[in-house]
Formats: sequence, structure tokens, C-alpha cells
Amino acid sequence: MEEFAIQDPTQLLAAASEFAYYPGFQTDASAKDFLDRFPLPVIINALQSKTDVPGLESTLVACLERIFRTKYGTSLIPHYMPFVQVGLQAESQLVKCLACKTVSYLLEKVDRSAGFGAELVIDYDVYPLLLDCLINGNENVAAASMDAIKNLASSPEGMDIIFPAYMDEVTHLRNLAARSSSLGHIRVLALIVKLFSISSSVASVVYNLNLLSLLEAVVSNHNDMLTTLSVLELIYELAEVPHAIEFLSRTNLLQILPMTISNPLVESILRSRAIMISGRLLSKEDIFMSIDESIVKTALLAIDGRLKALERQDVDECESALEALGQVGSSIHGAALILSSSSPIAKHVVDAAFDRRERGKQLAALHALGNIVGENRLEDHRMLNDEAEENLRRLIYETAAKSQKITPSGLLLSTLQQDSEIRLAAYGLIAGLVARPWCLIEICSKQEIINIVIGAHIESAKMGMEARHNCCQVIYKTLLTSNILNSDPALTAIASKLQEAVRRGPYLARGWAEAQPVVMTAERF
Repeated sequence: MEEFAIQDPTQLLAAASEFAYYPGFQTDASAKDFLDRFPLPVIINALQSKTDVPGLESTLVACLERIFRTKYGTSLIPHYMPFVQVGLQAESQLVKCLACKTVSYLLEKVDRSAGFGAELVIDYDVYPLLLDCLINGNENVAAASMDAIKNLASSPEGMDIIFPAYMDEVTHLRNLAARSSSLGHIRVLALIVKLFSISSSVASVVYNLNLLSLLEAVVSNHNDMLTTLSVLELIYELAEVPHAIEFLSRTNLLQILPMTISNPLVESILRSRAIMISGRLLSKEDIFMSIDESIVKTALLAIDGRLKALERQDVDECESALEALGQVGSSIHGAALILSSSSPIAKHVVDAAFDRRERGKQLAALHALGNIVGENRLEDHRMLNDEAEENLRRLIYETAAKSQKITPSGLLLSTLQQDSEIRLAAYGLIAGLVARPWCLIEICSKQEIINIVIGAHIESAKMGMEARHNCCQVIYKTLLTSNILNSDPALTAIASKLQEAVRRGPYLARGWAEAQPVVMTAERF
């Protein structure tokens, strides 16, 4: 390598810095021009040398990153795979990270269908080195390694590397997790989640190899709080994957989570995350086609049990429970289950929504109740089955009767008279509730509610203006299509006011203000 040694590292440093930190887009031509002046072997040799030039390593790494991102730079990677090998085993974390990213660039831009990139990974025994970077590298190296492995999984040949046919292979993810440290174990599980998220076909391989059971095992064991919390975060991420329910519904996860939620010996933060994961999973409409309804009911009752048991003891956990119930209630099936007459859940949500003693809990409950009554559902999906609707009406009238407000309209008005965040949630709740004829009558019977939703000076923030206007629109549209409009002349006047407010829009409610000339006398000294 002596022929590629550079006599003046500062010259290379200056040029590399200019290229690496150039604010514009680096083209193939600019990358080629740079490498014509400083060939790759020269840069690699400088990177491997122990030259004590401040900033040289970090600048060369940044420079090579930009070079390999170009199509021209990527075309050179297959010719320098031995250096990638060395980089993956380097002592420097910066160089390791660059080597992992270089593998990613190779796999992203070469012909995937031909499996050429995967062949290079096999020929140069790169995959075990990537796994070592995942387990033993710093946070940046582990993330770059994970991205490279995810790119490798995009081809059939890469899948064969990551998921070997024989269970006793040292690179099998189950074996890797078993022999790794606590941190390494979590990183392997994070890789499994990342692979699972690629596609339904990759998720199927992960499921068939029983790799999801590794996550279940950690959640079932609460001895190490930090490890359990880390895995719960991974499952929370997993629950957002579009095809997750198809596979998670076949695991024991929906049986394990309720046990975690109901266990008073488990740390509150772990219960909160288990509650949020359950809410996210149960909010999926297709989950009701995948698992038995009794499993869903068990999970819901576990969440509600924490809400009722805690009351005012742990506000954060109560808010998590309410948010989760709101997520479940956003679907028709979920809302119907919550509002079934055999369930105590709805009563606890309604009670909390109109309890002004704890603002945070009330705010979470208002949002949850808004979801349950269909605030975020399409208009023709807001109403539920007869049993659920009757239970909802009864609960709200009973809650009103026990309060100083006496009527549902009084309860709703009291929420609109609170601070802006509570008011914002109340607009959504009313927009969902007003689809019910009894609620429409209640709202139209309370002139103060109408004055607020058409008010020009009620809201000053954009979100508040939009929520108020949407609520006004929904009330007006529902009133027009209802059978009660012609039954009372006063309703015609209300409809006219609502129509005018709708016409003004959310932002022009204050009306046009003409510019006024300002005349001032000149100051004299």
C-alpha cells in the first residue's frame, strides 16, 4: 500500500472536507472528478493509517459516504469488498459504521433480481461481520448494520443467508439471541421486528421460525424492568405494521398482555406500555375476524380494571388506559363491545369524561368517548347496534342526573366552558354524539352551546377554529337531514345561524376588518 500513501494528509483533508460538506447535490461527475485526484486506495490507505491529523478520520468517512451514495461510487464497491471486510472489523466505530452503510448502498443499488449483491455478501463472508457489528458496535454501528441486513432481506438469496435452513447454524437469529449479552439480545429482537415489517412474506418466515416467541418470553418475565420495557417498545412498533394482526393473532401475545396489565406487582410503566400496545392491537378492525371475541373482552376488562382500581392514584396509567380504550372504540366492533350492557367499561369512561376534579384524566376520557361515539368514523358508521346505542344514551342521562348539570346538554356545555384543550375534545365529542336524535335535540335545546359553536371570538388557535367549525358543520348537516327541523319554529332560526357560521368558514369567523388610516402629528423638537 506504500504506492498509495499520501505525502501531505492536510491536502487530502481539505479536499475531502470540501466534498463531504458541500451543501449541494454531489453528482456522478463530481464523485469521479474527486476520485481522479484522490483514488480510492489513497483514501482507504489514509483512513487505515495512524496519521495524527485532527478530524481526518471523520472527514474521510463523511467523504466516502457521499461518494458511495452516487451511482458511480456504488459501481466501485464490488471491486473493493476486501476493504469493506476490513472496515467491518475495524477498531474505529466510525469506520465500522461506514462499512455497514457501504454494504447497504451496494445492496440498494445493484440489480436485486439477479442477487449479485447477496452473492458478494456470501463470497466475502460479510453477513457474520454485520451480525458482530449489530451485537458489539455502538448505537450508530448497530443501526447501520440493521439497515444493511434489512436490505439484504430484499432478495431471495439474501433471505437464505438471514434465515438458514438448519437451526444449528451459528448465524441463526435464535442462537444469536441466546448467546448475546442483554443489550445484544435486545438488538437481535429489534432486528427481528425490522425484518418482520418488510413485507407479509418476510413476516411469514419470521413467524414460521417461531422468532416472535422470543419477544413473548421477555414480556412474560418481569425480572428485568429495562429489558421488558425495551421489548414492549418493540412490540408497540410491531403493532403498527399493516400485516401484523395476521400473525400476532396466532401468538400468545394477547393472552400475555392482559396478565401483565392485571398484575399489581408489575411496575406501573410496564403496565402502561402493555395497555397502550393492547389498545393499538385491538383498534384494528380485522382483529375481530382473527381471534375469539372472548380474548378481546379479557384484554378490555384488564385495561378497565386498572382504570377503576387506580382511580386517582396513578394519573399517567389511568390516562394510558383511557387512551387505549379510545383506540379500541375507534372501530365499530370495538365501540360496540365497550358499550355492551354486560360491560362496565363505558360507565367508567363516561364518568371520567365529565369529572372536572382531574383535568388530565378528563381530557383523555373526552377523547376516548369521542372515538367510541364515532368522532373519527365515517358518517354512516357512527351509529352502533341498538343495545350499544341504548346503553350509551342511558349512561349519559344517568351521569347528567347525578351531577349539578341535570341534563346531557348541561354536561356538554360545561365542557365547552373549560380551557381550550378540553373545549377542543368537547367539539369532537359533540360531532360524534350529534348523530343520535336524542343528542341533537339536547344540543339544539341549549342556546349557549349553539352560541359557542357559531361564535366568532371563541377560538384563536388554528386547531380550535377548525374543530369548532367542523362541529358546527356536523350539527347543521344533521339538523337538515333530521325529522325534527319542522317540528319547532325555533329550530329553523338555529339552522339559519348554523348555516351562516358554516358559510363564513373556520378562519373568517371574525369577519373582514377594513384598514383604518392612522394620522399622527409630526414630532417637533
